[in-house]
Amino acid sequence: MRFWHSGFPGAQALFNFSLMEWIQQLDQSLLLFLNSFHSNFWDKAVTLFTSKEIWIPFYLMIVYLIIKTYKKNSIYILILIGLSIALSDQFSGLIKNSVQRLRPTHDPVLGDLVHNIYNRGGAYGYFSAHASNTFTIAIIAARLFKNHLFTILIFIWAVLVSYTRIYLGLHYPGDVITGWIWGLLTGLAFYQLMLIIQRRYFKSSLPEITKTGITRQDSIHMLLFVMIYVVTILVTINRLTKYQFLN
Repeated sequence: MRFWHSGFPGAQALFNFSLMEWIQQLDQSLLLFLNSFHSNFWDKAVTLFTSKEIWIPFYLMIVYLIIKTYKKNSIYILILIGLSIALSDQFSGLIKNSVQRLRPTHDPVLGDLVHNIYNRGGAYGYFSAHASNTFTIAIIAARLFKNHLFTILIFIWAVLVSYTRIYLGLHYPGDVITGWIWGLLTGLAFYQLMLIIQRRYFKSSLPEITKTGITRQDSIHMLLFVMIYVVTILVTINRLTKYQFLN
């Protein structure tokens, strides 16, 4: 027990090193486990679902609901959402270049062990911009819409999009979890900024953000839209793969 006493300055450093080494090994083990579940069909589906462009209809539906629900207040709400995503994305890039933790696909040890059928990405991966951006969108939209069904839907979407980065071998689970934390903090901060702006500059402008949300009917329509959209994509991939239009 005396070895760990504060009188031994090297003991704490050794403990910290061992802890960080253990976390890194756990991160690598989780990556290899979560990355091991794959098939020809899911390779194609995940490659598609990890792209930002495939979700444009979903984003447009969110924008439509914001405009429908918040009327002219939607102008500064949408501007702040755009700024929140930009901050989330750019800060991730800044940390990547500062920490310089190699992506699994660029790691000299793990590079040949991970399943990667996508591009290898940039050299550094800590932390995931996909995870950060999706959780920024999720928390702001959930706070704005105040609907349990929609909240469940959008966080399932954010988690699944984040998982695509692990499936493709582009990020460690730790990269994704850190992205989630930063995304939540960014989203909450910008939501509070929306409230401040309304109280100070749009006090008489209705509807009030803290008391407004989407209807249950709107949330059901959103759920049906996402389900039909995703199922249509999956069925299309299945048919194209079966008849060898996709190799």
